[in-house]
Amino acid sequence: MTIMKLATTTAMAVLMGSAAFAQQSITVNIGSSHPEANIWVYAMKNTFQPEVNRILEANGNEYQVNWVENYAGTLYKFTDTREAVMDGIVDVGMVGTVWEGANMPLQNVTYFTPFATEDHRMIIEIFDDLSESLPELKDSWAENGMVHLSSLITDSYDIYATFPVNTMADLQNRKLNAPGTSANWLRDTGATPVDGALTTYYTNIQTGVTEGTLSFASGILPTRVYEVAPELSRVGIGSMYFGGIAANKDVFDSLPAPVQEAFREAAQATSKAHGDYVADLAARALEEMQAAGLTVHQMPEEEKAKWVNGLPNIVEPWLEQTGEAGKTVLKAYFAALEERGAEPLRNWAEGL
Repeated sequence: MTIMKLATTTAMAVLMGSAAFAQQSITVNIGSSHPEANIWVYAMKNTFQPEVNRILEANGNEYQVNWVENYAGTLYKFTDTREAVMDGIVDVGMVGTVWEGANMPLQNVTYFTPFATEDHRMIIEIFDDLSESLPELKDSWAENGMVHLSSLITDSYDIYATFPVNTMADLQNRKLNAPGTSANWLRDTGATPVDGALTTYYTNIQTGVTEGTLSFASGILPTRVYEVAPELSRVGIGSMYFGGIAANKDVFDSLPAPVQEAFREAAQATSKAHGDYVADLAARALEEMQAAGLTVHQMPEEEKAKWVNGLPNIVEPWLEQTGEAGKTVLKAYFAALEERGAEPLRNWAEGL
């Protein structure tokens, strides 16, 4: 099923005297489960869409994309991002693979290997590359009826809570929102993970369902979670590959080649802009949240080491689930980190 309607309209204009040209108009439904202020949706709305338009115009204006926007969960919620793109509810959308541990487990490799790097631009670069060059990842998108266009990431995860975390003992008997596979980061810490998303944290903490969340500055600021979780503990769990901007595969394959290429080029620009935006927003978020009353704590390195070294081998169940494909992805990811000079606090690929 696809909502995209390909219609040809003839626009008459005077070119080089009195020549007429035909322009093909393509309607593309684009959407997300999150609002435009969200870091991932911001990348779609403010870079991907206008960049596609700019490229097509620069290439002779033979094709024009008419965008039908369905942001802020107007068509589907955060638990349904894969189905929304796969089933053609939208033609292009934000796909949160973090919530797709059963259907797209390979994409969740960063969530099973915490404390690897806090450099979110590095994560974008690595997964833009691997999603195209590594068959295991590229084929996974295709098998789910999608084409990966641009990587979406988070800045580094820390703890936003009603209490400070200075030692591992401070986590005992606490309830923290930890979305999807990030619940693994709390294994053997004494804390209890509770599933959720940026759209649910505020209410969860306000009503006492949880006492805080594992999250990142660029997501906490626009959702104002710091109002109910005024203690930030910098623990440096790391930046994560969250998912991607993806197109419905049938829709993408039906597009004229110049439009496909415009999507690809725009996706590259979106990755760069996304990295820059997240860096700027994360820095500004910390300033604004502290001005509003957020207190920042830094977990000592020895306590951080206790955390990461005290975790069980959380990547092992993921490897059992994903088999040889998972081993290939894990080795490729850690090789890419090493090539770029990252120094993970724990080598989760050791022994493979």
